[in-house]
Amino acid sequence: MPVIEVEGLTKVFGKNTKEALKLVDEGASKEEVLNKTGCTVAVNNATFSVEQGEFFVIMGLSGSGKSTLIRLINRLIEPTKGIIKVDGKDISNLDKKSLREVRRKKMSMVFQRFALFPHRTVLENVEFGLEIQKMDKAKRKEIALKSLELVGLEDYANQYPGQLSGGMQQRVGLARGLTNDPEVLLMDEAFSALDPLIRKDMQDEMVDLQAKMQKTILFITHDLDEALRLGDRIALMRDGEIVQIGTPEEILTNPANDYVEKFVEDVDRSKVLTAGHIMKRPETVNIDRHGPRVALERMRAEGISSILVVDKDRRLQGYVTADDALKARKEEITDLNEILRTDITEVDIETPMNEIFNMIYDTPIPLAVIKDGKLAGVLVRGAVIAGLANEGSVNGNE
Repeated sequence: MPVIEVEGLTKVFGKNTKEALKLVDEGASKEEVLNKTGCTVAVNNATFSVEQGEFFVIMGLSGSGKSTLIRLINRLIEPTKGIIKVDGKDISNLDKKSLREVRRKKMSMVFQRFALFPHRTVLENVEFGLEIQKMDKAKRKEIALKSLELVGLEDYANQYPGQLSGGMQQRVGLARGLTNDPEVLLMDEAFSALDPLIRKDMQDEMVDLQAKMQKTILFITHDLDEALRLGDRIALMRDGEIVQIGTPEEILTNPANDYVEKFVEDVDRSKVLTAGHIMKRPETVNIDRHGPRVALERMRAEGISSILVVDKDRRLQGYVTADDALKARKEEITDLNEILRTDITEVDIETPMNEIFNMIYDTPIPLAVIKDGKLAGVLVRGAVIAGLANEGSVNGNE
């Protein structure tokens, strides 16, 4: 069951909301509703779900409704219409007391601005949410220190926010959001106030942190590169509507409409596409069943100068060259182990293509692509270049 389910969620700002909703249901545009009623449709019929442990990114340009949407989910802004479920429970109409419990136990929010108290220490800032819950001082200190350790700031517990860099201050805000061990972490443009270098560092840290925490994260951004880097799935918004939901690969290679296509046209594909998108079927021989003669014949038939060697479980053992196999045949060597070479580079199937360029640039042999410890494919230099230049190969049409 999804952790978060949103169905038909709509927010209209203005006085004549009934008329505005009627127009929305009839398919009127955001501009038409504004002209006819004076109301602003901030979010229009948003429907999606987020799975346990998923990093779900909501992105769009300024005015697309993304920040309003995330505030609707924890009801910092009240919805005009729609259903919000957390762990299967409808929170759309919860009273204030019950809603506070959901916010305390189920979800935390990290904002764009750090909102730290300048006269409180880092530790006291992180403790604050637990303090207002009247938790015992020793217990809240213990929890806050663990949160600071998670974000790598345990040594700064007694310093003040003004003594920290922007990136460190944002990590304090993140630690504060983690103190009540929320099931859902809501992050609204959390890194957009940082300069580019610190922002990239925070993205890297967020990837590492999520690998440890496995939280369910809703992350708001206007930056497509950030969305592609962080998101398991992305919801792209325009004028209050979700125009496409998909994995980074789906958004990039199969845009739903002209707007999405234009949105992603300048993206560096090498940061998104992985070895699994570009790899080719590997030619192999089995080290337990085949010898140099079989290896040589297979290379001749396929027009290749080397062939990968695997065991019965398709675990990579190395490779054999045509020259070595030919020499072994002349010398009547029958065991592949005697001519096996092991100086082959392995990459995981999820390795981004931009990390592969330097590996494949100088190597005379293909790279082996590994999935779950087994040989899944092979990367050759020409296929890598062609894969990024030709959308057809990305979609598997070659």
